[in-house]
Amino acid sequence: MSSPACIFCKIIKGEIPSFKLFENEKVLAFLDIQPLSRGHALVIPKFHGAKLTDIPDEDLTAILPVAKKIAIASGAENFNVLQNNGRAAHQMVDHVHFHVIPKPNQTEGLGIGWPAQATDMEKLKALHEELKAKLA
Repeated sequence: MSSPACIFCKIIKGEIPSFKLFENEKVLAFLDIQPLSRGHALVIPKFHGAKLTDIPDEDLTAILPVAKKIAIASGAENFNVLQNNGRAAHQMVDHVHFHVIPKPNQTEGLGIGWPAQATDMEKLKALHEELKAKLA
């Protein structure tokens, strides 16, 4: 499944050139053209879906082993694997993609703010039960 207007689907079809690092029947990996650090790559399913929840499980299972290979090939001791869903979560291309971003030092790579909140343990317990019931 692909989308005619999707830039990543066009890369998969070879209509737009890319610096391919890995390809099989379910996954394509290539260098990001706006990298945060040396070796910043994207790993994408060939199945088109805007969000993680749109991708069949069998296509998702093929992605992380490729991300692992890219991380190893980059030689990075530290790295981030990032996957965003929706504009509010900073997704800019509506095709699921995983960033593998080497973090060679404090200034290169992904910078993250982590605005952790204080936890009300009773609310956390209620949320735990709610989510557990939905996962059953």
